Amino acid sequence: MTIVSRRPRNPSLRFQTFIDTSDLTKKKPEKSLVVGLKKSGGRNAYGRITIRYRGGGAAQKYRMVDFKRTERDIEGKIIAVEYDPNRNTRIALISFLNGAKKYILMPDGLKVGDTVIASATAEAKTGNCLPLKNIPSGFLVHNIEITPGSGGKFARGAGTSAQLVAKSGEHVTLKMPSGEIRMVLGDCWATVGVLSNADFKNISWGKAGRTRHRGFRPHVRGMAMNPVDHPHGGGEGRSKSGSHPMTPWGKGCKGTRTRTRKNPLILKRRKK
Repeated sequence: MTIVSRRPRNPSLRFQTFIDTSDLTKKKPEKSLVVGLKKSGGRNAYGRITIRYRGGGAAQKYRMVDFKRTERDIEGKIIAVEYDPNRNTRIALISFLNGAKKYILMPDGLKVGDTVIASATAEAKTGNCLPLKNIPSGFLVHNIEITPGSGGKFARGAGTSAQLVAKSGEHVTLKMPSGEIRMVLGDCWATVGVLSNADFKNISWGKAGRTRHRGFRPHVRGMAMNPVDHPHGGGEGRSKSGSHPMTPWGKGCKGTRTRTRKNPLILKRRKK
């Protein structure tokens, strides 16, 4: 996958770049693995906005990705590589020997026709899923569980992976994509390899409309607001009243630490 640009037939195409889609082998998703998706507009279960500047965007359907790798000890073959509008990495459609079909996150280096398996005794090769305690030190893994049986939670974005640094007792030590070094129970499962579509971070969206299609609304600076709307608002010229950066509700931001208690499993914090 590479970044491609188009001939600027109009001003909006001049600075846009796109991800090459030649790796995709199937356009329409598997019907049995798709459900409707209702947009939340940044609101929580109580209808209150918890993430500002979200709303609109193109309609999407949700692909049910198997983060738990529920088909254990059964070999599966990759029959298609698909685009998923809900995430920045590709997804692979797997057909198992028992007839089941599942979506998994697509690791880099695999292609249609390759086989994968989720098993405690599986070989530690790209696409295979097995407990962390059975993966050799130094390997790169993704879709990592934080508690056994919970399904993958860590390292699920395009091009990301965590490195298995060491093993000690019941725990293994991982270097996370953020730079944080933490311990996880060795009974937690993870998938070997690095996720695909690493070039996603290099896309130049080129115009505001493309981000509106993704559901992002215009972001207004606090300094551009009135004093009633934001602690940074008001004042003559570009003044911020000398206060530290904060949210509209007075909580510190831009570097303010929010963890209230130390986690003994985190050996080294992520970089600021």
